[in-house]
Amino acid sequence: MDRYLLSELIPPFLFGVGAFSSIGVTVDAVFDLIRKIVESGLPVGIAIQVFLLKMPYFIVLAFPMSTLLATLMTYSRLSSESELIALRGCGVSVYRMVLPAVMLSLVVTGMTFVFNEQVTPTANYQANRILDSALKSDKPILKQQNIFYPEYRDLQEKDGTKSKILARLFYADQFDGKRMKGLTIIDRSTEGLNQVVVAESAQWNGSQSVWDFYNGTIYLVAPNGSYRNILRFEQQQLKLPRTPLSLVEKSRDYGEMNISESLEQLTVEKLGGDRQKIRKLQVRIQQKISLPFVCLVFGLVGAAMGTVPQRTGRGTSFGVCVIVIFSYYLLFFVSGAIGQAGIISPFLGAWLPNFIFLFIGLFLLIRVARR
Repeated sequence: MDRYLLSELIPPFLFGVGAFSSIGVTVDAVFDLIRKIVESGLPVGIAIQVFLLKMPYFIVLAFPMSTLLATLMTYSRLSSESELIALRGCGVSVYRMVLPAVMLSLVVTGMTFVFNEQVTPTANYQANRILDSALKSDKPILKQQNIFYPEYRDLQEKDGTKSKILARLFYADQFDGKRMKGLTIIDRSTEGLNQVVVAESAQWNGSQSVWDFYNGTIYLVAPNGSYRNILRFEQQQLKLPRTPLSLVEKSRDYGEMNISESLEQLTVEKLGGDRQKIRKLQVRIQQKISLPFVCLVFGLVGAAMGTVPQRTGRGTSFGVCVIVIFSYYLLFFVSGAIGQAGIISPFLGAWLPNFIFLFIGLFLLIRVARR
């Protein structure tokens, strides 16, 4: 029975992976690459390379949807042809009948997790790098512009309460991969001494763990705002944190980082104190963990819906599949936005859709089993 059910589940699953990933990559990548070939002169060879590197991202998105399609279509067909009734007549419970679907879903969950961690982030990063390099080949490639890094410290008030105040503000116009350029640093970290550093460029000196500033001026200001001193320099070493450099080196889009890299980025963002960025990254990390388990949830939901006694064709099953997918991802984006807004925790913002659809699947399964 297990071999038979798996042989019925695997073909529609593979069909779903091919269909959903093809639709996704066509709508999102192919049209954009064709436009870049025509309008920006992107070489066809580069476009093909970028296309292949973007495929893993859409395959990962197709895994959960294909699991739902396979389980729903297979069990709906078995139900409409009375094969499930025959199995139940032989003493096989509904829970035992859906076990192959659950096992297949667990395997797909593991595949999704591996793709999300090992393949997709690197492929997305390489695709974007290759595309940017090809489109900007006649321009200097800058890793990042407008680097803004605030650092805060806790202040103990007289009444015992704590508040955060700005300790240091680091700004650079751009980073060319080696040096920061156009820098302005406001340093209030030392008690009784405020200074403003303006420099043409700066470079991190790893051997001495200091910053080497070039062609700039240091303005020393007393706590009451009065002038104290001005120091002009051609080269000056300052003991400042390396965090701004770490920030630009590790700065990637969320789709270009795995969980480990996202946690490292979160540590850097926490030093900066930008609560909105911290909250967004916390939600994204939880979503990276929760997304693979959508395969298990969809597998259970599809099998439970398919075991309901009915007379439906493949077209109806496909339509129900589309409705379920649309409902899930609508809830996924809404709960994620609510989590980023701080209304609910990042964990709940990422996992709430899974919990809701898992409850729906279990409810349907128990209901069918009691009939």
